[in-house]
Amino acid sequence: MNLGGLHHVTAVTSRASENVAFYTEVLGLRLVKKTVNQDDVSAYHLFYGDELGRPGTEMTFFDWEMVGAHQEGSGQISNTSFRVPGRAAIEWWAQRLDAYGVQRGEIGERLGRTVLPFQDPEGQRLELMDDMAGEAAPRVEPGIPWDRSPVPAEYGIRGLAEVTLTVRELAPTAFILTEVLGFRQVAADRNGEFQSVTYETGPGGPGALVRVVVRPDLPFRPRSGAGGVHHVAFRTPNDEEHAAWQRRLAQIGIGVTPVIDRYYFKSIYFREPGGVLFEIATDGPGFATDEDPEHLGERLALPPFLEPHRAEIEAGLKPIRPVTFAPLSAGD
Repeated sequence: MNLGGLHHVTAVTSRASENVAFYTEVLGLRLVKKTVNQDDVSAYHLFYGDELGRPGTEMTFFDWEMVGAHQEGSGQISNTSFRVPGRAAIEWWAQRLDAYGVQRGEIGERLGRTVLPFQDPEGQRLELMDDMAGEAAPRVEPGIPWDRSPVPAEYGIRGLAEVTLTVRELAPTAFILTEVLGFRQVAADRNGEFQSVTYETGPGGPGALVRVVVRPDLPFRPRSGAGGVHHVAFRTPNDEEHAAWQRRLAQIGIGVTPVIDRYYFKSIYFREPGGVLFEIATDGPGFATDEDPEHLGERLALPPFLEPHRAEIEAGLKPIRPVTFAPLSAGD
């Protein structure tokens, strides 16, 4: 029983309209589901991904308007990497991000792959990673960019590549990743006084990578605000394996939730010893369950158990207004 890689990353925004505009207009992802946080229906839950929001391509956001800004600390996911096809795509993206005035770092390299760090308007730490280096083809099947994206398909984001966890101690987190979840260590590095170790699961490579950075100097802050990440989810193919993971975690003594039916997938949640919230989610049934694939994300979608409360829920949500991210003029 192996996890298949990254399923989704869920982050926090306090500016839903601007969030939609940035992730769809600048990054070219498709808004595949506009729904609500099922545990807090006063907040949107926005899902961005490839043409169908396939598992492994989804960056999602809880819209908590009154939440404070994210504060750096340990016990958190400190970076989310997206995969793009090759160094030429990285170089194209550097020019695009500059054109839109996006704060970015320099093109660099990690584990033989070209990477480009940048931030969204709320300071969410993101990265683009070349998913073609060192192998003839990616081992985790990439997503398919939406054909109506403003980003040309040959440069488009093809899914999640890697998440970075920042923790105070390596050993407890490494134990959960390797001995409980079946990850394999593939690299270790040291940046000054701080250690980082990279693990992979399933077929490995981009789409299945978790990097752990050890920062004992940082305060322990397991809760994230706007511009931070709430949790990371890993893939399992079906209900049977999903239930088996729940039993395995419970038998080991990890505080895992019962299986929760999110309608678009099933979930279990638990917090690893370093403080990061993990989820294991099923690949299906997917986002086309209640919407035509041609019209994903165009209206507020509610699972059947919330549908009778639609009028009340819609009344409590602020409309997402049009916001345009325009390229900077030559004089800016």
